[in-house]
Amino acid sequence: MASSLRISKLLSRSFLSASTTSLSSRGSSGCIGTGLSKYSTEAAIEEPIKPSVQIEHNQLLINGQFVDSVSGKTFPTMDPRTGEVISHVAEGDREDVNLAVAAARKAFDQGPWTRMTAYERQRILLRAADLLEKHNDELAALESWDSGKPYEQSSKVEVPMLVHLFRYYAGWADKIHGLTVPADGPYHVQTLHEPIGVAGQIIPWNFPLLMFGWKVGPALACGNTIVLKTAEQTPLSALYASKLLHEAGLPPGVLNIVSGFGPTAGAAIATHMDVDKIAFTGSTATGRVVLELAARSNLKTVTLELGGKSPFIVCEDADVDRAVELAHFALFFNQGQCCCAGSRTFVHESVYDEFVEKSRERALKRVVGDPFKAGVEQGPQIDSAQFKKILKYIKSGVESGATLEAGGERFGDKGFYVQPTVFSNVQDDMLIAKEEIFGPVQSILKFKDLDDVIRRANDSPYGLAAGVFTKNIDTANTLTRALRAGSVFVNCYDVFDAGVPFGGYKMSGHGREKGEYGLKNYLQVKAVVTPLINPAWL
Repeated sequence: MASSLRISKLLSRSFLSASTTSLSSRGSSGCIGTGLSKYSTEAAIEEPIKPSVQIEHNQLLINGQFVDSVSGKTFPTMDPRTGEVISHVAEGDREDVNLAVAAARKAFDQGPWTRMTAYERQRILLRAADLLEKHNDELAALESWDSGKPYEQSSKVEVPMLVHLFRYYAGWADKIHGLTVPADGPYHVQTLHEPIGVAGQIIPWNFPLLMFGWKVGPALACGNTIVLKTAEQTPLSALYASKLLHEAGLPPGVLNIVSGFGPTAGAAIATHMDVDKIAFTGSTATGRVVLELAARSNLKTVTLELGGKSPFIVCEDADVDRAVELAHFALFFNQGQCCCAGSRTFVHESVYDEFVEKSRERALKRVVGDPFKAGVEQGPQIDSAQFKKILKYIKSGVESGATLEAGGERFGDKGFYVQPTVFSNVQDDMLIAKEEIFGPVQSILKFKDLDDVIRRANDSPYGLAAGVFTKNIDTANTLTRALRAGSVFVNCYDVFDAGVPFGGYKMSGHGREKGEYGLKNYLQVKAVVTPLINPAWL
C-alpha cells in the first residue's frame, strides 16, 4: 500500500513536472491567444475517450439493497468533458431518507454491527480495503468520468489513498477505549467511548471517493451506522464503493446511500430526529444552512469542513523555480477545485517579478484536455454552473485592474474546460483575492515583510490551510505559529496522509477529519461511577 511519501512522489511525478508542451501563444494583450498547440487542441476537442467501465449501480442503497426511489424520479449525472449524460441516477427525497434512516436505526439498535467485536469490524474494513484496491481501475474510471479529474490522479493517487484510509481506520477499530479516572472517595470511575448512533453524512463533488472514505471510515470503525448523501454531480463512484463494502461483509442497514439534492435529500437528513450526528463537507454558505437545520431538529452534533481562501507565502530566500512549481500545484491541482487550494499566492517583493514571469510560463505549459488521455494535467471543471462562475471571477479580476498574465478564457469549444489563468498585481480588496473561486485561477500578491504578510494572510473569514516556502527555520516557525489555519504546509502542500488531521479555523468549519481526531466525531463519552464498597457499610 502506498505510504504518504509514495503518494507525494506520485503527485510530484504526475502533476508537478513542468511539461515541455505549451498550451498556446500569448497575445499582445496579455491574454492567451487562439493559436493553441496541436497536442493540446486535440486533447481538448478530439472525440472523448470512452472509459472502460460499465455503470452497474445508479439506484439508492437502502438496507443492503439497490432500489429505485419511492417517487421513481431520476436525475442525470453529466460528463463534464462534453456536457452529455453518463447515466440517470435515482433521485432520493424525504421518503427515501426516512427509509434509509429507519434501516440505519434498526441496524444500530438491534442489528449485528454494534454487537460485533471490534476485531470483527476490523476484519470487515480490511476486506473492504482489499476489494477497493482490487477494483482500483473501475473506481478510478468512474471518478474521472463523473468529475473530470485526470485518470492518472484518480488511479495512482486518490484510490490508493482511499485504500490506505480504510486500512488505517481498520487498525483503530479495536483500539478505541476509555480511561480509569481517579476520584475522591471510595469510587471506581471509568469512561466509555461509545458510538454516537446514526450518522448523517453529506459529501461534495470535488473528491467524491476520498470524502466518502473520510466520512465512512472513522464512522464504521467506531461502530456507527450511516446515511450518506452523495453530491448530485458525482454519485457513481460512492455507489460502486459501497457495493464493495457490502461484499466485504458489511451487514444490511449499516451503510445507506441516498443520491439527490441538498434542499430535499440533504435537508431531510439534517432535520431527521433519528439522525444523531451530521458530517458535512461543502461550501461555507451551505454549511451554515446545515448547522441551522440540525439545531432546529434534535440539536444533533455537527462537523463542518467548509471553504477556504488559503495563503501560499513565498519568502525572499526561496528557490524561485521550486516555489513556482509548488505554488502552481497548490492552486491548479484538481482543476483548482480544492477547498484548501493555495489561492492567495503572497510573494516577497524582492523575487516578485521573477516569480510572476515563471508562473506565467508554467501555466502556459500546463496540459489541458481529456482526463483519460495520458499526460493530461487538467481536465474540465465539474459542470456548467462552476464553469460560468469561474469565468465571471476572471472577468472581475480584469475589470478590477489585476494584470492578466495567462489564460482568462474558455479552453476548446465543448465541455467545461477553462484555461489555466494567472493574475499579477492583485490587491487584497479584489474579489479574486477575497472570495473562493474554486477554479484554475492563480492570484499573485506582493508583500514586504513578515508582519505585513501575517496580517494580510489572516485578514480573511476563512482559515482552512496555508503554505509557507522558506529555507529559514526561524521564518517557518514564526509563520506556522502566527497563521490562523487548520493546516500549515511548510515547503510542501496538500499532504493528506490518513493519520494527518484536517479541518479549519473561523468560517472554514469546525471539527477535524482523518487521524485519531476524526474518531472523536463519531463517539460519545460516558462516565460510569461505581462505589468500591457498599454505601450501607459507611
